[in-house]
Amino acid sequence: MYDFNHFAAAGLRRRLRRWAVLSTLALAAMVPSIGAGLPTQPVSQVPGYFRMQLGTFDVTALYDGHVGIDAALLGGAGRPTIDAALAAAFLARAAPVQTAVNAYLVRTGANLILVDTGTAKLFGDHLGYLLANLRAAGYAPEQVDTILLTHLHPDHAGGLLTATGNMAFPNAQVFVPKADADYWLSPKQAAAAPKDKQALFGMSRDAIAPYRAAGKLTVFAPGQVLREGVSAVRAPGHTPGHTAYLFSSDKQNLLVWGDIVHNAAVQFPHPQVAIEFDWDQPRAVATRRALLSQAASRAWWIAGAHVPFPGVGRIQAGKDGAYRWVPTEYGPVHEQP
Repeated sequence: MYDFNHFAAAGLRRRLRRWAVLSTLALAAMVPSIGAGLPTQPVSQVPGYFRMQLGTFDVTALYDGHVGIDAALLGGAGRPTIDAALAAAFLARAAPVQTAVNAYLVRTGANLILVDTGTAKLFGDHLGYLLANLRAAGYAPEQVDTILLTHLHPDHAGGLLTATGNMAFPNAQVFVPKADADYWLSPKQAAAAPKDKQALFGMSRDAIAPYRAAGKLTVFAPGQVLREGVSAVRAPGHTPGHTAYLFSSDKQNLLVWGDIVHNAAVQFPHPQVAIEFDWDQPRAVATRRALLSQAASRAWWIAGAHVPFPGVGRIQAGKDGAYRWVPTEYGPVHEQP
């Protein structure tokens, strides 16, 4: 006699085995084999922008790129002191230090202000990404109505132009400190400069030329009102008219200070260290000491053109004239404490 229960159970087992095999095959078809289906290795970085709130102002740090700066250009302290500071930051003395080039966009409510413009491609392909990062941050170059230049070196003014030599910011009024304009835009000064420096004068003149021709260049003197919520802070030494800009909103302050520091690992703990790029090194050192002291005592936010991106943070005073950089923390956009 047939045992129907036995055959029913056997049939159920066969169906379960068949289902398991089919499921395995289907899953294998959906999931690529290891190695064969891995995505291509990404080689690009995330867009170079960072946002923070300063009172009612919106601040966006913009990354233009980086340049390698030889630590041998630093002086004013013994080589062992400089080398030790580099080593403490895991930087090799023998290799050029990767140095960021940053600019800062501030939306005040009344104006959209860009402090410095980056380099374009004047110094190579590692630079010139400001416009792309500006767009990635949600802005168009045509929306910028004010450009404040800390000084006229090409890594700050070169980005005024597109690759075709046109105005990159066609609706912006460009503000340049008078002492810098008098120096860098002067044919007489250019002719008197060493031959290896004369190209810098030409780059500065070229960057400014279309704005000057269009009536969009303002050369300002110390104390002149620029825009509501921002004031110019004289910071000479790196160049004759080097200027920082203090943005103030709801008792919050941000000092965009240009080239006060080129090497964060060395010049914060040792502010007496100058760099060969400084036009007047003793004056640059005195300016750095004064601004570091002021910023630390008043708890100002700082935005530095050559501090590791985003270059925003605060300064803490240490012992024997040393300072420590305290970078801002990545997080949601909100009013900073």
